[in-house]
Amino acid sequence: MLSLPLRAAILSVLLFVVLLGAWELATQVPSGAAPGARLPGPSKIFAHAVQELAHPFYDAGSNDKGIGVQLGYSIGRVLCGYLLAVVIAIPVGFVIGMSPMWSRALDPYIQVLKPISPLAWMPLALYVIRDSATSAIFVIFICSVWPMLINTAFGVATVRRDFINVARTLELSRVRTALTVILPAAAPTILTGMRISIGISWLVIVAAEMLVGGTGIGYYVWNEWNNLNLNSVIFSILMIGLIGMLLDQMLARAQRFVRYAD
Repeated sequence: MLSLPLRAAILSVLLFVVLLGAWELATQVPSGAAPGARLPGPSKIFAHAVQELAHPFYDAGSNDKGIGVQLGYSIGRVLCGYLLAVVIAIPVGFVIGMSPMWSRALDPYIQVLKPISPLAWMPLALYVIRDSATSAIFVIFICSVWPMLINTAFGVATVRRDFINVARTLELSRVRTALTVILPAAAPTILTGMRISIGISWLVIVAAEMLVGGTGIGYYVWNEWNNLNLNSVIFSILMIGLIGMLLDQMLARAQRFVRYAD
């Protein structure tokens, strides 16, 4: 009998083939239909993907850059804003998780700021920073910081008291307790917040680049739509999904290294 992973892989491939076949058939519009109503099928998208991926890093001007260049700009902005959020959110989350007083004091600010859409900050960022790329990084920081901060605070606050008591018995300093006892115990929850944040960051950067223009995969999608190049639009959507999956899987693998048995 086939193993579960192999059966799942076969089923996934079959679903992929069925979906592609249904998509291809759906694009075969009868001859009497308007040409503009016809979406490109998988065969056309595949041919376009081969053409785009043959030279992904060409740069022929402000409005003519390869998909690799556009993705590179977007990934760079996401990583800048994301890493800045890591530097801020994890230490602050530790303080909130370890101190009930700080938790109560900061909770009203977190509850007010957390629900605000990251894109709502874009006009203010553009006015203050006056640079579209840096404003996009700021928006990524804003959307990344909350899941990490909340998960870090929750992970630290829920560390088993036995671990803390052992550290006190050994007379470890507060800093050493945080680094050698609390951090390893809270690491799975912290990485869950980091994984949520990277997904949100990748979602937001596409919308942000559509607003500010210039470079990036979001601008690329919007520019190709304005040119009515649906092959490029669908291809870029698939690339966005692929890169998002890769970013998520990187942190998912990191989570496996910090799991521990209760």
